[in-house]
Amino acid sequence: MNKYSYDFINRYNSKIFPSTVHTQDTAETWYFRRYLLQKILSVYEFKGIPETWSKDYFLYTLFLWGFVAVIETDKFGVIPQHCSLFGYDVFYRPTHVNIANPLLRGNLTPRIGVDCELIKLQPDYGSCWDIITYYADLLSLATESLGVNLVNSKLAYVFACQDKTTAESFKKMYDKINDGNPAVFADKKLFDDNGEPLWTTFQNNLKQNYVAGDMLNDMLKIDARFCTEVGIPNVNMAKKSGVTDNEVEANNIDTQTKAQLWLETMKEGIEKTNKMFGLNISVELRFKDEVKNVSVDNGNV
Repeated sequence: MNKYSYDFINRYNSKIFPSTVHTQDTAETWYFRRYLLQKILSVYEFKGIPETWSKDYFLYTLFLWGFVAVIETDKFGVIPQHCSLFGYDVFYRPTHVNIANPLLRGNLTPRIGVDCELIKLQPDYGSCWDIITYYADLLSLATESLGVNLVNSKLAYVFACQDKTTAESFKKMYDKINDGNPAVFADKKLFDDNGEPLWTTFQNNLKQNYVAGDMLNDMLKIDARFCTEVGIPNVNMAKKSGVTDNEVEANNIDTQTKAQLWLETMKEGIEKTNKMFGLNISVELRFKDEVKNVSVDNGNV
């Protein structure tokens, strides 16, 4: 007998399997999460990362966790490490990091600025995961709606069935037709006494209900909004024509606002890390020149 009550099971499973209104924890949503994460990583160009470091570990920890500690060890030298924060100073900023790595001796608790340095993505120590999950959920919902509309926009048929056996015959015949069989042999029971088929097409304003094109445009708009948030050049304008150079320039500024803040925050931590450990790491925006050159071609986006 199960020792857990149904309400406990529902509370537990609801964290993993949300209602069907959302698309969390589905392969489709994880596809968009990976897609958007790689877009964010492409915004910044890191140079001077030591060859002994795992660049992927360093970047994924920094962007997904929000910060990464750099420490010096006897066995591995100077390395980046995933960590948690604790302690606080007079400004309520964390003073120490806690590093739990089985390949290092026990838990390490170095002091920030004295025994280690901390490179963070945002001033509030947050990661970019909230932005990724928000837009991935929107894109996944849009894709789901797109798929449903494509299915519902197919030409439908209505079959008049005398009994269950006839209904099964119709199903098999329909499956064979959709499979692309060049010839399908049907039972004579599927026709009336005059030899007329017992099915008819059912059209319900298919063209009017077809919104797949609109959904694809909406997905492009969602993607453009994401690009604007994270610093990827785009012309995020709702209208198709009449966009002025001033509007494009305003969007360029909006595009760079958050990216510049993240860049300055990372640079601050990297400069301190370089000074403490004698490294030469640097980071710059990869699309700085492209942002300046975004323009409008003949007034059309």
